[in-house]
Amino acid sequence: MKPVEIIKNIFMIGNSDMTDSKDCSIYLIDLDELIMIDTGAGDSVNMLVENIEKLGLDPKRLSKIILTHCHIDHIGGAEKLRKQFGAQIIMHEKDAQVVERGDKRMTAAYWYGVNFKPMPVDVKLNKTEEIIELGNHKIVCLHTPGHTPGSISVYMDIHDKRVLFGQDIHGPFLPEFGANMSDWKKSMEKLLALKADILCEGHFGIYQPNENVTEYIERYVDEYG
Repeated sequence: MKPVEIIKNIFMIGNSDMTDSKDCSIYLIDLDELIMIDTGAGDSVNMLVENIEKLGLDPKRLSKIILTHCHIDHIGGAEKLRKQFGAQIIMHEKDAQVVERGDKRMTAAYWYGVNFKPMPVDVKLNKTEEIIELGNHKIVCLHTPGHTPGSISVYMDIHDKRVLFGQDIHGPFLPEFGANMSDWKKSMEKLLALKADILCEGHFGIYQPNENVTEYIERYVDEYG
């Protein structure tokens, strides 16, 4: 599979079909700089770089990597990309603690058979909402706990559309990962209130327009209600 343009300036550059079976969906935002949202499990970093180049973009412009939570299928490639391009790693402090101590259980590395080592996090988010400004654009990081204590969702308004990166809305919700269903339901209320036009989900693809985004989220709210 080739990288996919979702809307101008936003692309899917990896997933379990495109890059590696262990990978989550990996997204790229092309603004004044390149911002990657999640990185896959780690074995597909070279393919991710190639996919950036296939889009006619220079991977050396990669400046920020936003990790939506601490699971290995989302974070495994971050250290390699930081070493290669000097990109900052950004995530919520509650999940950053798990990553920085190299916790193989909380990162689910043992599930995937990945040898994960402690990884420092450059920027630790600790507020309900934090904004990354790039030129005229704002990338909003929302703390949306539930799947893990430090899960975040990311959204931005671009080309008259609200694009939401809502990774792993579907779970799973396991006590060993610090899951909390009460927190998750409140987080889903936050996401529904955004009225996003496009949802870039963590494993199951792209949903649009808003009616389909709402239906997708509400399906899981009903299922776990």
